[in-house]
Amino acid sequence: MITLKDVKPGQTVLVDSVKVTGQARGRFMAMGIMKGTKLKVIKVAPMGDPIEVLVKSYNLSFRKAEAEQIIVILQ
Repeated sequence: MITLKDVKPGQTVLVDSVKVTGQARGRFMAMGIMKGTKLKVIKVAPMGDPIEVLVKSYNLSFRKAEAEQIIVILQ
């Protein structure tokens, strides 16, 4: 099982599942983070937090704790 936290800058992945529920799940879905969404990791801060990701045509930043909840498939 690979999470978004494990992906290196420059790699592209597909979202397999999101392990959050309730309000957080709705927030992720509103940002376009759902099964089948293509993500590209742009950069990771020196301590690994935050992680900048390209989603469709915009950039998002995730904390490590959030990135651990996004299960991905390497492309």
